[in-house]
Amino acid sequence: EGGGMSPLDRFRQPKSGSIRKFDFPDVERRTLSNGLDLRVCKLSRLPLVSTNLFFRAGESQLVESRAGLAVLTGDALEGGTQKRSGTELAETLEGIGARLGVTTGWEGTSVSMSCLADRLEPALTLLAEAVLEPAFPEDEVDRAREQQLAAIRQRAMDPAALASMEASRRYFVAGIPYARPQDGSEESIAPVKRELLSDYAESCYRPEGGGLSVAGDLDPDEIEIMANHRLAAWTGAPPAVEDFQVDPVTRERRVWVVHREGSVQSEVRIGHVGTDRATPDYFSLSVGNLLFGGSFTSRLNLNLREENGFTYGIRSRFGFRSRPGPFSVSTSVGTDVTAPAVGEIVKELVQLVEGGPTEEEVAAARDYAAGVFGLQLETAGQIASRISQLVVYGLPDDYYHTYRDRLRAVTTDEVAAAMSVHIRPQEVQVVVVGDAGEIVAPLESLDLGPVEVVAAP
Repeated sequence: EGGGMSPLDRFRQPKSGSIRKFDFPDVERRTLSNGLDLRVCKLSRLPLVSTNLFFRAGESQLVESRAGLAVLTGDALEGGTQKRSGTELAETLEGIGARLGVTTGWEGTSVSMSCLADRLEPALTLLAEAVLEPAFPEDEVDRAREQQLAAIRQRAMDPAALASMEASRRYFVAGIPYARPQDGSEESIAPVKRELLSDYAESCYRPEGGGLSVAGDLDPDEIEIMANHRLAAWTGAPPAVEDFQVDPVTRERRVWVVHREGSVQSEVRIGHVGTDRATPDYFSLSVGNLLFGGSFTSRLNLNLREENGFTYGIRSRFGFRSRPGPFSVSTSVGTDVTAPAVGEIVKELVQLVEGGPTEEEVAAARDYAAGVFGLQLETAGQIASRISQLVVYGLPDDYYHTYRDRLRAVTTDEVAAAMSVHIRPQEVQVVVVGDAGEIVAPLESLDLGPVEVVAAP
């Protein structure tokens, strides 16, 4: 009334706006005197600098008896150096307004630092000191080891973590790193002493194959001089390790039930070995996953959450790594709807592969992915992290400059072809953590394949 909008107008979906222009900032590439790859992105809008030092000391390079050692060494790195105790290191960082962080994954270890631009020189000194001269004091190693052991024990009691761990065991053939938890096991971590961490860092914390990424308000020439001054003495390569082939446990579709008596919910994981980061289908798979299970408006979420009310949320993802990682669907559902939910997920997998996506689905997912790209690069830290990925995966220098164009060029046929190659419904392993007495018979009635009840690891 009175010329206002009709109440029905609010139910009309607004049209999408045009995608705003966004250009990834220029990145200058240089090589330090020790051979370390240096990438510098000059950003003048704020007087801040973020750095990311990556080196190839990761969990995929470790044998099973040493699983979790790379993660533990990274966690203990802030415990002190040969010049400062952990407390002194923390106080010195605080005194210059710098923040240090260490992250270890399958590919390697990243040590990040953020600070004001005029504090980069002392900040780089502390970063280099932490990496090149770690002390690993016994009390700090004991603390880090006990924290990691506590996380491992907690994982065994957490249904979601248990489901993800069991899924890895069922997707990947035994003996390769991807078949085990990234932070190891009680057997591999409990005996670790500081000497082992020190030996590992001495051997594996080496610059070859790594890189230093810097984003912020400093000239590349200045950064090169600072980095050479702090890191020139850091030389060498990590020891060569035996490559491993990523193979599935089986290509027969099977159902695995991890029994948790009395559980009122079931954790569900459905997937198989996927593909690697270097796949030519990366952009097509990224768009396809968004429309299938990677966004709130995905097929899986509209089916299991909105239409059937089975779950609060469901996701699918490709774990792109240097070698083929997992493709997996994950959700949590009530015990009474476990079998129907599993049936709907498998049905959606089959329909996607056999029928392909629609033009509308691909257009929406493609535009969303291109539209949010710039929003994920609002800080110097986010940009430095993205630049570091160029080093980690050996991506071309212009990768992010052409990223949105390549996303927007993805066609419906390309998505359909990529999903039909890399998603194989007849090979999925269905892992369910829940009350076997309540869910086994309904799962068997789906006739997806052999159903086996297994004990929790």
